[in-house]
Amino acid sequence: MEISILDVLGPVMIGPSSSHTAGAAKLARAARQIVGKPFFHVKFALHGSFAETYRGHGTDQALVAGVLGLREDDERLRDSFELARKAGLGFSFTRTDLGDVHQNTVQMTFYLGESGDLATAPTQQIRGSSLGGGRILITRIDSFDTEITLEAPTILVMQKDLPGVISSVTAVLAQSGVNIGTMRVSRTARGKLACCVLEIDSPVDRSIIEEIRSMPNILHVQAVAMEEEETQYVHQH
Repeated sequence: MEISILDVLGPVMIGPSSSHTAGAAKLARAARQIVGKPFFHVKFALHGSFAETYRGHGTDQALVAGVLGLREDDERLRDSFELARKAGLGFSFTRTDLGDVHQNTVQMTFYLGESGDLATAPTQQIRGSSLGGGRILITRIDSFDTEITLEAPTILVMQKDLPGVISSVTAVLAQSGVNIGTMRVSRTARGKLACCVLEIDSPVDRSIIEEIRSMPNILHVQAVAMEEEETQYVHQH
């Protein structure tokens, strides 16, 4: 059994908890990247241990910091509420029961656009868990079940569930010399919509993403590489 030193010591972070603070910030930062669009408000629905201890462990501040783009070791994490207000980003917290999921789970609803009415704005919903030691798992994107760790650069492809779409995507990657480590596909129903998650060995050039985006039956493409993102605290206007 291989044990990383990070599993023993935990990540470099602002405390007090690797699960409730560092993991929460990383989880929200991952969700921000997955959304990849401007948003003006985020609703955090907290489950289990997150719901019980989120104020005492700074989970609320960490989550807001994450959607602002702050890394888990950024000293400004404790000031995330004020930074969000200055950036014009709204946020709210509720407690919920998400059923049989990890105790450190949050469901984040992003209200898309530069500004708007929460009742009518389009949304994207991302659910994820903080597993301990700074490790995270994205388990749901809108209606799609996922298993995204973001321990490797990842490409998310939302597509029509038709024959040949996935093979066309993988062909583009192969022609560009991109090696696929793992691939998982989920769909809402046969012949409807599908979500393809590809973990790759190294980040891809933006031109490859644009080529995939221009292909028939592709609805949305997003490349996510957690370690490549530059820290920033202005939200996505």
